[in-house]
Amino acid sequence: MIGFVFSGQGAQFAGMGRDLAEADPVVMALYDRANETLGFDLKDACFNGPDEALKPSDVCQPAIFTTSMACLAAFQNAHPGVKPACVAGLSLGEWTALCVAGVLVFEDALKILQMRGRWMQEACEANPGGMLSVMNATPEQLQTISDATGVGIANLNSASQVVLSGSKEGIEKAKALCAEQKIKSIPLQVAGAFHSPLMAPAGEKLAAFIADIPFAEPAFPVYANVTGQPHGADIRGTMLRQVTGTVRWADCVQNMIASGVDSFIEFGPGKVVSGLIGRINKDAKVQNVQDAATLAALQL
Repeated sequence: MIGFVFSGQGAQFAGMGRDLAEADPVVMALYDRANETLGFDLKDACFNGPDEALKPSDVCQPAIFTTSMACLAAFQNAHPGVKPACVAGLSLGEWTALCVAGVLVFEDALKILQMRGRWMQEACEANPGGMLSVMNATPEQLQTISDATGVGIANLNSASQVVLSGSKEGIEKAKALCAEQKIKSIPLQVAGAFHSPLMAPAGEKLAAFIADIPFAEPAFPVYANVTGQPHGADIRGTMLRQVTGTVRWADCVQNMIASGVDSFIEFGPGKVVSGLIGRINKDAKVQNVQDAATLAALQL
């Protein structure tokens, strides 16, 4: 069984999607639809950059989503008989997964991600924060650091890696405590404290925005970041919880494997998700489609 997974924010790079679009009119049409929906030249930002053009969250999020959908479209044209048993995505990639499962139409997902990105950026500027990747810490050590600094766990990426999120002061204290305990930690180059209570204002605005957008039943299971389980009836509410809640990516992957998935294909720029899956389960077959070369190299 194959599971499809989708990239999250930070995976973007100038030139993403270009070679696939130039080779396939169906792929190019997705970027044209994105331009028309968003009201600016997303296609140019993706294809030509510069990297700075892709950094604002209200550009970055729809850009990664569109490129992930473009990679999937190119794959479907090359392998029309291959369908996923289930899907999942890392943070913003979960919105891509919902679109792929038919919960949202392409244009609605684009509009949601444009505004989600905008409001998250506003929350970052209003409440400065940061994120810290921590390796090989015990649950007890993490709890001690959290209690002492006020930061929370934003991502449970694997047994060996978690990401902490919170105020700038809290993240600096957490980094110092990690150093004292000889725990490896790396500050992340992000705009703010994603997946933390500091994002609550963005969640409130998003709730009003998506209230009237149609959400359909998924065609196949979509694993939710905040539970690690397939989405239930309240997809809207679960996605709103995701704005401030912990991303339980390791649980998503482990539960997909428990359901019978033994092969994963990541669609979208970069290989962050593929790398995380490899650390969660070394026996899982993991491949990536982000350009013409990786599409051609797929082994199915």
